[in-house]
Amino acid sequence: MSDDDVVVTVLRDDDIVRLLQPADAVRWIGEAIDAHHRGELSAPPRTAAELDGGRLVFTVGRLRGAWFGYRSYDTFPATAGDQVVVVHDDASGRLLAVAVGNELGARRVGAIGAVAADALAAPSADIVAVVGTGIQAYAQLWALSAVRVLREVRVYSRDAERRAAFAARVAPLVAGTCRPADDARTAVDGAQIVILATNSGSPVIDASWLAPGAHVTTLGPKQRGRAEFGLDLPAAASLLVTDSVDQIDAYNPPNVLAGTPYRERLVTLGQIRHEGAPRPPDAISVFFSVGLAGTEACLLYQLHRHVTG
Repeated sequence: MSDDDVVVTVLRDDDIVRLLQPADAVRWIGEAIDAHHRGELSAPPRTAAELDGGRLVFTVGRLRGAWFGYRSYDTFPATAGDQVVVVHDDASGRLLAVAVGNELGARRVGAIGAVAADALAAPSADIVAVVGTGIQAYAQLWALSAVRVLREVRVYSRDAERRAAFAARVAPLVAGTCRPADDARTAVDGAQIVILATNSGSPVIDASWLAPGAHVTTLGPKQRGRAEFGLDLPAAASLLVTDSVDQIDAYNPPNVLAGTPYRERLVTLGQIRHEGAPRPPDAISVFFSVGLAGTEACLLYQLHRHVTG
């Protein structure tokens, strides 16, 4: 292909929703996690440029022989700006694709969560509790439906109207019932998979509520002094997993696990996929989702290949 023949794919949120299927997203993200474990995917911690009143944040990655790219987003308080994902051909450096909007980033986080749940939750796990009703909560269930048949989903958030609307929205992803819960404890009680997807700076569940053998994914704040869970959660778990130890260690303020014995027990999702995760059936696992860098560009690269044939 000559330079003149290169097609640059431009995708917006509507295109992502239409083109990206959950099973494909989970498969492609699983491949990226495996490549990172083998040392083929470079995925350094996110970096930020300080600007007047906010920051411009970048996550970058490179899969040798295939692509390199980045995602950028801002933290300006007065805007709700679009994220931008860009991917280039690794050999030529030519621009391949650009995605503008917020769906690609959220759905890659959902796919990472589903890869983790598939590796860590019991194969028979089909009762799910979701605390939070935002875009991340939806993306987790969207992807999870590709690896588990969801027999029951309970939804809790502080706003009764929002949790009812969210339960109705995700109902098509659920093979059985999907219902709002009156409080977080009711949602979590007996659940085999628990998803925390809030903006809360204080714990939204108590670890004593978790059923034996439960798997927990936490997506929200997880920094010292501001976290959606307490240290009772890692204390209750037999297995502590993240998608990027480098990102865990790069938090500023520090990650809530930093300087605790739980940080030393933390293993990567790639390691679990490679070596397995033997544990008693009643043991609790926790996945600290931090967003492995480069995975947005990975999905965009795969969608570009799909679009261009």
